[in-house]
Order: sequence, then structure tokens, then C-alpha cells
Amino acid sequence: MPEPARPAVGQPPEGLENLIHDQWRLFPGKTGVAIMRIDGGDWVTGKRLGDLFPQQSVSKTWVAMTVLDLVDQGKLRLDQRVRINPDDLAVFHQPMRDRVIANGGIDETVLSLLEQAIRASDNTANDSLLRTAGGPQAVRSFIARKNLGAIRFGQGERLMQSMIAGLEWRQEYAMGRRFYAARDAVPYAQRKAALDRYLADPVDGASPEAIVRALGRLAKGELLSADSTRLLLDIMARTSSGPNRLKAGVPAGWRFLHKTGTGQILAPVSTGYNDIGIMTAPDGTRYAVAVMIGDTTASVPARMEFMQFVSRSVALYHQR
Repeated sequence: MPEPARPAVGQPPEGLENLIHDQWRLFPGKTGVAIMRIDGGDWVTGKRLGDLFPQQSVSKTWVAMTVLDLVDQGKLRLDQRVRINPDDLAVFHQPMRDRVIANGGIDETVLSLLEQAIRASDNTANDSLLRTAGGPQAVRSFIARKNLGAIRFGQGERLMQSMIAGLEWRQEYAMGRRFYAARDAVPYAQRKAALDRYLADPVDGASPEAIVRALGRLAKGELLSADSTRLLLDIMARTSSGPNRLKAGVPAGWRFLHKTGTGQILAPVSTGYNDIGIMTAPDGTRYAVAVMIGDTTASVPARMEFMQFVSRSVALYHQR
């Protein structure tokens, strides 16, 4: 990589923009990139900044914020217990499923559900938080009230994932691999039509620029109380998913926190392969970063390499 040049105050480094563009144009499929310097300039640069991309589990971030906003208002408590029964189970990644089935139901605190939804990206934990917060409309209301811009929120994991697959949700799909079997039975043309409709107008769509601006406001304490801000950022710093996405390009000495998202695959196309986060330089300067891969035929290693390239480039062009 070339030696970075110092940019004008408040402007993104031209070299960074060019570097991202050169790699972005070579990457197959529809991809959005946004980089925002949170401290000292507040500039934003990237590609397809205003386009809507499917978020998938990135949207768990807004559920968590909605819940913590309710905690700030005194309408929920972190130690409040939530009952989760087999009828509440979701689809895809849900590590708590075995415990729910084995015990016929479990009780979890709001805090524990936040940990599991963000750190482990547990879909049942997230849907349980969503139900506790008042459903999808509560999240949409939070997004609108906080003026987060071009960020949509869907219907919850079960209904959305079924729609994407060309199915109507049945609770039996939450067990074992029944969702996969039902999806495999859908004719290819029907599945492709459903997936194409979703990608063209994603019900959970968000623009890369809106995402990084929201992360910037979160980091500055403009969306939640100081305690809730610290809690959410701490949980995101311990995210276990996606260790080889943006995180793997962040240099030693920097801090990083993030939330991933991964959508469905209809070979040869993978969808909704995302990572959003905040990089903090050794001098304390923070950058919000979002890479949203709407659809691509690139391999998983190639997707990871592209994300690592973005986070590595941010660090390279950081001005100390």
C-alpha cells in the first residue's frame, strides 16, 4: 500500500477513497462500504453510501438499542426475567434452543438476552428481546424518534427468513433442520423469485452511511444513557461471530467492537454478508465502519479478505 498523504481537515484522505474504490470495483456483486471518522472531522466516505442493503443480524443492533432505551426510560429492567418456551424458538443460529427444549422452557434476564443476541447472535434471544420491547413497531419507532435515517426493520427472524425462502412460517420449522428441509422442497424458480424480491427491496434494508452515522452517535453517547452506551459497546466488543471479517484487519494496539450479519444462500449467490463496527486507534480516535455485501458469488475467504482490506486501510490512513 502507498504511504498515506495527510488530508484537509474534515475531509477523508483521497488515497483512502481511491484505495477502497480500486478494490470495491473488482469485488463481484453488490457491495456497500462506509467509513466515518467519529472524532475530529466527522467525515464519511465509501461506496454505495445511500443504497439499501439487507442487514440480516446487523439489525440486532437496533433491537438492543430499543431495549436499552426502554431501560433508560424505566420501562424495562436489565434483571427483568423473560420466559422463553418452545413456541418462541426461531430459526437458524439459536444456541439456546437445546436448553429450551430440554427444560420445556427457560427464564432469562433482559441482560442475558442482550449478551446472547449481540455477542453470540442468537436469533431466539433476539426475537425474545423484540417481543419484550413491544415488537417490530417499537424498533421502528426508536429508529424514527432518534432520526437514524435510512434504516428499516423487518418482521423478526421467523417471518422474514421464511419470506426470503419463499415459505410461510410454521413453528415446526424451529426444530432440528426442518426449516432447511422445507426450504429445499421449494422449487428453485420460486425460491429465486422470493430472494430477488427481497434483494431488490429489503424489508430490513439499511444504507451504509446511515449505519456508520448511527454507530457514531452511539459512540458519542447521543442515543442512550451513559450506562446503557457503555453496556452495549462492551457487549459488542466481546462479539464472537465473524472473527475473520473486519476484525482480522484491525492492527494490534487498536480496539474493535462489532456486529455481524449473514443471509441465506441460493447457489451460486450468497446474500447479506455483513459486518459493522467501531475501530479505536491507540490515540483514542474512533472510526465507524460498515461493509454490507448484498449479494455476491465470491467465496467466503474472498469476502473476508475484502472486509479485512477495508479495516486495514482505515488504520493505514489514520492521521496521528
